[in-house]
Amino acid sequence: MKLKTIDVSSATPTEIQGYLHSAIAPRPICFASTIDKNGAVNLSPFSFFNVVSVNPPICVFSPTTRARDNSTKHTLENILEIPECVINIVNYKMVQQTYLTSADYPKDVNEFSKAGFTELASETIKPPRVAESNVQLECVVNDVIALGKTGGAGNLIIAAVKLIHINEAILDTNDKIDPNKMDLVARLGGDWYCRVTSDNLFKIAKPTDHTGIGIGVDSFPKEVKNSTILTGNNLGLLALVSALPSNEEVEAFRKTDEIKKLLAAGADNRTASLHSKAKLLLDNGRVMDAWKVLLM
Repeated sequence: MKLKTIDVSSATPTEIQGYLHSAIAPRPICFASTIDKNGAVNLSPFSFFNVVSVNPPICVFSPTTRARDNSTKHTLENILEIPECVINIVNYKMVQQTYLTSADYPKDVNEFSKAGFTELASETIKPPRVAESNVQLECVVNDVIALGKTGGAGNLIIAAVKLIHINEAILDTNDKIDPNKMDLVARLGGDWYCRVTSDNLFKIAKPTDHTGIGIGVDSFPKEVKNSTILTGNNLGLLALVSALPSNEEVEAFRKTDEIKKLLAAGADNRTASLHSKAKLLLDNGRVMDAWKVLLM
């Protein structure tokens, strides 16, 4: 691997932004609605955003100052006046409208109207919610931390979630949010976004879901750890097992029709043949059988 190294002390903010936005992705979108002391509403998206605590429930997002003139955005100005906001979660059906609100409209312009969104009164705070959003978080701002003094510097907004509003249509039979129904979008670098659909969802079992702690890659036989056929994901699955199969289990599996046929084929490279078979077994969720093949 040949690495390109960037020294941020000699790079421009635009260059740094380009690399970081593209590398640290996808990023969830905080679609924040705020209000100033005169009652003027603002609506704007931010992709420097995440949840960082659940007890208490805390979200953070960061409006940056404008790189061209170091001016602040209306969202930040509003929060410094009225420390409240609604974080509206963006789905695919509303992403083009959401993008409209990122324009630098004058202070007296309501982006709800410009983008065609519907204002929905909040229950505990002043800023309105976006009715089209499937999840709306009413938040009180605990703190605002300035992260720099020059153009492009972030301002970390620490928002405590007080109410969570969820469209019941996206819940499953257990009353949990179904990721297949969320149709989320996330921010990448430049003008790129991505959409979370059922086709690209997958699960990864937690190590604690298995009996005991996994053996880890460092416990693998050398030829398995250095395999040119098994991928990093394959090794990760193999590492989850708490113990390797016994010699008796390996020998019993060797005598099955499935493996006798493989061995009878007389492959020129027996290791490659076994590793390819193990990879196929792993792709079908047969982790212990894959280990039995690898230990033959």
